[in-house]
Amino acid sequence: MDLFLEKDDDPQTLAFVAARNTRSQETLTTREMEADAAALQAMMERQDRLIVPTRRGDWLFDFNRSRDNPLGVLRRLPAELVPRADALWETVFDVDAFCGSEGKRWIFGGCVTCPFEPTRVLFRLSDGGSDLTRFLEFDLETKQIVDGGFDTPAVRAQAAWLSGDEIAYFGSIDAFSATQSGWPRVGRRLRRGQTPAEAEILFEADPSDVTGYGFVIDPKLGGHDGPDTRQIRVFMTNHEIGKLSLHVEDTNGVARRLPLPQEIGFDINHSHVLWLAKNDEQVPSGSLVLQELTPFGHEPLASRRRILVSPAPGRAVHHFTLLRHWAVYSVDDRLSPSLYALDLTREDAEPQRIELPEGIEALYFTPLYADLHRGDDTLSVIGSGFLVPPTRYMLALSDQDRRPTDDPLVLQPQETSPAFFDADGMTSQLLEATSEDGTRVPYHLVLPKTWTMGELPVLIYGYGGFGASLAPHYSGITGRFLELGGAYVQAYIRGGAELGPQWHTTAKRQGRHKAFEDFVAIARDLVKRGYSKPSRIACTGASNGGLLTGVMATRYPEDFGAVWCRVPVIDMTRFHMFPAGRAWMDEYGNPDVEADRAFLLDYSPLHQVKPAAEKAYPPLYIESSTNDDRVHPSHARRFAMRLEVEGHTPLFHEYGSGGHGGAGNSAEMARRTAMGYSFLRQTIMRA
Repeated sequence: MDLFLEKDDDPQTLAFVAARNTRSQETLTTREMEADAAALQAMMERQDRLIVPTRRGDWLFDFNRSRDNPLGVLRRLPAELVPRADALWETVFDVDAFCGSEGKRWIFGGCVTCPFEPTRVLFRLSDGGSDLTRFLEFDLETKQIVDGGFDTPAVRAQAAWLSGDEIAYFGSIDAFSATQSGWPRVGRRLRRGQTPAEAEILFEADPSDVTGYGFVIDPKLGGHDGPDTRQIRVFMTNHEIGKLSLHVEDTNGVARRLPLPQEIGFDINHSHVLWLAKNDEQVPSGSLVLQELTPFGHEPLASRRRILVSPAPGRAVHHFTLLRHWAVYSVDDRLSPSLYALDLTREDAEPQRIELPEGIEALYFTPLYADLHRGDDTLSVIGSGFLVPPTRYMLALSDQDRRPTDDPLVLQPQETSPAFFDADGMTSQLLEATSEDGTRVPYHLVLPKTWTMGELPVLIYGYGGFGASLAPHYSGITGRFLELGGAYVQAYIRGGAELGPQWHTTAKRQGRHKAFEDFVAIARDLVKRGYSKPSRIACTGASNGGLLTGVMATRYPEDFGAVWCRVPVIDMTRFHMFPAGRAWMDEYGNPDVEADRAFLLDYSPLHQVKPAAEKAYPPLYIESSTNDDRVHPSHARRFAMRLEVEGHTPLFHEYGSGGHGGAGNSAEMARRTAMGYSFLRQTIMRA
C-alpha cells in the first residue's frame, strides 16, 4: 500500500512529504535551533581554517567556502608562498557565480589534473549533490572554461587524461554503457569535439559488475628512464563492492588481468603495486604487500613480492600510497596509529618508522602534487584527535637522496588549525564493550566539560558496513554538541575494518546481526559504567548507518532515548530494486534467494515495526533527500509511514537537495545538522 512512495512525482508522495516536512519544521524550529544553525554556519565559513594545499605547476590551490561564496571558490597562491588562510589567495573559479550563470545548482567535487598540461583540469561537478557527475574542462592559468573543451553530460561517470587532447571516459550515458547497478561499465577514448556515444571503446566491464574505471601511467613524465618507459593504461573492474580485478595493457595493447586476489585495496605506480589483502587467497588477510610491476606488460612474480605488514589481532592498515620513489603507509594497532615509509630505489631498504607527535589519535596523508608525474614525493600529513585541532606536517621524502641514509625521517610541522570549540576540561577515552558473543568492541567516549554521573546525554555514532573504517577526527560540528553538554561516542563495530579485514567480513550477510549486537553493547556498557541511562542515550548514522539506527529503534528500543536515522537503507527486501542497491548484495545478501531473504527479514526495520500498543519506540527523527540517487528516499518515506500506520509518531524531513551526502551550501548544511540537534535537545537533553 505504500509503494507509491517510490515514485518521486506521485501527487500522493508529494503530499506525504510536504505534510511531514511541515510538522518537523514546526516541531524542530526553535530559538535554540536557529542559534545552532547560525553557529554551525559561521564555523563552516571561518576564514582562518587549516589549509591543506594541492600543487599544480607553479601554483598552490585550495577550495574555500565563505559567507559570500557558500558554494565555494577554487583559489590559488604562488607556490613559493606559505599557504596560510590569511595569504593573498586569488580566485580561479567561483562556483556560486557559475551556478548563477547557468541557473542550476552544481556542487564542486574537485579536479582531475592533466599530467601533460598541468594548468588544464577537468572539474567534477555534481548535479545538486547527487552521484550524477559532469566533467568540464578548465584552464587554471587563464582562469577560463576551455572553449570547445570537454563538457560531458551529467551521468554517473569517471574520467582520466590519456593525453593533452583526450580522456578515458567511463560514463553511464545509456543502458549499454551502464552496469546493472547504474554505474559506468564502458570506457571510451573521448577526444575534444566528440560526443561520448561516438568515441572509440577502450575497455568494457561486465554488465553484472558494479563499475569500471581506467587511467594512465606515463613514466617519461616523471623522468624515469629504462628499457620500457612507454605509457601504459590501467583498467579496474569492481565486481562487487570490495572485489576488483586490475588490468594492465601488455606490449600489444591488450589489457591483461594481474594475478592478484580480487579482495584487495591497492595503489599502483610505474614500477610497483602496493596491495592490502582482505582474504587469505595468496597471503594472510590483513597483509600489506609490495609487488614489482616491471617489466610493463608482464605478470608480477611472486618472488618479487614483499610483505611490509603482517596481520596481528587488532592490527589494521587503512592508509597507504605509492609515490614515485616511496611507499608510505600507516598501521593502527588497536586504533593507535603509526607511520612508515620505504625507499623503493634501494633493494635493501627497510621500512622506516616515523615518530608521531604526542596527542595524535588519527592521521591521514596526501601528496602535495596533484599529479605525481609532474611533482615530487612530498607528502602533507595531517594529525588530529577528537579534542586536538589538526596540524599539517610536511614529509619531504624527495629530499632524502641528499641526506645520509641513516638519518631518521621527520615530520616538519607547518601549521595548526585554530580551535573550533573550547576543549579545555573535555576528555577523550578509548573504552571497550563486550558484545553478545564475547567479542571486545572498542569505542571512543568524548566527555563535555561538566556532566552528572548517570545523567549524561550521549550521542552514539556508528556505521558498521562495507569495510568502511571510522577514525577519531576533530570536528566543530561535534564540538558544538559537546558545548551543549552532550557526550559523543564513536563506535568501532564489526562491519567496518577498524581492526582489520576480518572485522568486516564477520558481519557480512548472515553475520550482519553482529554489528547490531556490538552497537547496542556499547549503549549498555555506558549504562553499566554509570555514565548514563537509556533515556539519555541517542544513536545516529547515515546510509548503512541509517540501517543500523533503524534496527536499534525496532530491535532494541528500550536501550535508547532517541534515534536520529539519516538517509537510511530500511527495506531489506527491496533495496536491490533500485540500480545502486544491486551493488550491495554481496554485503547484505540477495532478497530473491530464500535463505538470504530469511535473515534479511529477521532485522529489516520496515518489517520489524510493531504496533504501538505492543511495543513502545523511542522518539525517531528520520531524515532523507529528494535527489538521493544512491539510497532512494522511499526507504525513509515508507519507514515513516509504516511507523505511523502502527500508531507511532516519528518526525520525518525530506530535504529538496543535497543528495546522499547532504552536500549544499554552508547555510543548508548547517541547518540540516541544527535540525538534528534540535531533536536531541527535545529528547535526551531535556532536563
